[in-house]
Amino acid sequence: MKTLRSMIAGESHIAFGPIWKRSMPISGAVTVAALLLLLLAGLNLSIDFEGGGIFEVPVPAETTVEQARSSISDQTARIQKISDPDRGAFIRVQTGSEALAASSDLVVELADLGGVGVDQVSINEVGPTWGDQITNKAVRALVSFFIAVALYLAWRLEWRMAVGALLAVIHDLLLTAGIYSLLRFEVSPATVIALLTIMGYSLYDTVVVFDKVLERQNEPAALHDGYSKYMSDSMNLVLMRSINTTITTLLPVFSMLVIGSLLLGGATLRDFALALCIGLVLGTYSSVFVASPVLAWLKERQPDIAEARAIREKRQARKSKAL
Repeated sequence: MKTLRSMIAGESHIAFGPIWKRSMPISGAVTVAALLLLLLAGLNLSIDFEGGGIFEVPVPAETTVEQARSSISDQTARIQKISDPDRGAFIRVQTGSEALAASSDLVVELADLGGVGVDQVSINEVGPTWGDQITNKAVRALVSFFIAVALYLAWRLEWRMAVGALLAVIHDLLLTAGIYSLLRFEVSPATVIALLTIMGYSLYDTVVVFDKVLERQNEPAALHDGYSKYMSDSMNLVLMRSINTTITTLLPVFSMLVIGSLLLGGATLRDFALALCIGLVLGTYSSVFVASPVLAWLKERQPDIAEARAIREKRQARKSKAL
């Protein structure tokens, strides 16, 4: 309780150095695990990226996914049962682009399943060319963002801070993608937009921390005990601000997730809010436990700071011998 009160007042004295020594290997291991999961399992991409067709038919409430599976000939299709407060229950079938040629047969099969006419089966088809275009645009947007941010941070702050900030963003993106791969959440264009928003928020949170670091560097005794201690002290000054910013941002986003998913049934709103919720939490974590220790590690190896550290260690060794 005392620590929480001191954090709120901006007067906490948490020693982040020992914490960073434990958190960095854990963060690195989890990031590698997320990358391996992406390479092995991949992402559950929506039709917008892969191309194909989405077919929806209203069905009786007791109809199951197993019944739908046995009623259609395409056994590779993804099948979901969705209950909507306004539209009632319906079956959604997503097929690959190679199955579009037989889409008329699938429409008849779904109409028979729901006991409705073929005109009541809704169809949304996306060709493979369109899917490739969407994928390429998403990749170009991410790459362009990284380049622009790296150049700006290197100019506005310094290149070491740019490295720490970009590593934090990569950490956030890989972990978010890993969570989506593990839980098989669908990745839609709304998810990509949310990822870009996550990158912006993660960088904002990191820049807030680094700005305080730059501000305190002008203090005469700031680096007296080494850069890692200096970074730890700076973190204590901005920690509560970072947490408060995340909480106030998460509340409306979480409300949007609940309202969009449970009340309105909006898939696009749900996809966007879900990615934001995951990314906001990761962005706050990476600012404190990835970007900051990376910056401290790089600065400790800066020639003038390394030289000052060596002199300080020699003086301490002399004092120890004298005692």
